[in-house]
Amino acid sequence: MRSFDRVVFMPAAEQTSTPGRYREAASTLARDVALDALRELLHERNWRNVTMSHIAKAAGLSRQSLYNEFGSRRGVAQGYAIRLTDAFVAMCETALYQHENDASAALRQGFSSFFELSGLDPLVRSLHSGDAPEDLLRLITTDSEVLIDRAGERLAETFQRGWVGASPRQADVISKSIVRLALSYIPEPPDDVASAADDLALLLTPFIDSIADGN
Repeated sequence: MRSFDRVVFMPAAEQTSTPGRYREAASTLARDVALDALRELLHERNWRNVTMSHIAKAAGLSRQSLYNEFGSRRGVAQGYAIRLTDAFVAMCETALYQHENDASAALRQGFSSFFELSGLDPLVRSLHSGDAPEDLLRLITTDSEVLIDRAGERLAETFQRGWVGASPRQADVISKSIVRLALSYIPEPPDDVASAADDLALLLTPFIDSIADGN
């Protein structure tokens, strides 16, 4: 057999998509490394004193690579906030699957886990000082739609395909309400995590139960 007869030709679609998948994976890795580096830096200094150069050096990336990924220092903060809300969604999803047909228990677990997580997060804790950075405050208040839309969309999928069986409209309403309520506690965290989670569960459970009972 001639050597070229053994060549396996990759379909054209795969040939064109492989570089794209590689770039996407490399970009995701760079973002994660940068955000991990930022978290470590924030244990040592306030957000106001963190520069793009600090983050790039701690992450082992060039400043240009960092700007390519996030666009600006604010973009880094937004990326960090998005990852935090993604973690909250993951907690809610886990709680919903662990507490099938028990919306109250699922909500209590989801909110409690988030309050504990955010209470330990160094970027969130910088908001609790007397001179909280204005750019961070805007991320979770006037400019929070990016976080709410992203987290709400993902959580809505769980409410639709899981045991709740919500319609797209119902899932959108309950998911965005949950995310908005969670974010509202970031500037002023609850003194009693369990009580705050109980209160939110008391508020939201009837709506989720009415959806599940209607299926």
